[in-house]
Amino acid sequence: MNLNSKQETKTLSAPKCRDNLNENPVQSIQNLRLGRRFTFQQDNDPKHTAKATQEWLRDNSVNVPEWPSHSPDLNPVEYLWRKLKMAVHQQSPFNLTELEKICKEEWQKITQSSCAKLVVSYPKILEAVIAA
Repeated sequence: MNLNSKQETKTLSAPKCRDNLNENPVQSIQNLRLGRRFTFQQDNDPKHTAKATQEWLRDNSVNVPEWPSHSPDLNPVEYLWRKLKMAVHQQSPFNLTELEKICKEEWQKITQSSCAKLVVSYPKILEAVIAA
């Protein structure tokens, strides 16, 4: 998501979700050099389970395993959200403008390398959960 675009503040709809699937995952997979070694994950948000989204996933042969609801430890992005929330909390914004500014600054500090490390460590996390 481009945090600098005012147009991005609109609510994400099922059609927009489908458009994002056409653009973002492919580029991310290429950037992280994952090849075919990846697990596509999404939650049960209505835009993710919408007919248009499900059709896109089926048409593009994307296997989406079922994930237990309310399991943030099984979702790598939750670690990034936690890091962002902690950084924002430490700076104690006084108003919405300051909050937005801090969020953008902290978001920019999240490196591709840190995202790649989360992705690489993820299979070990899943194995540990399955073994438990």
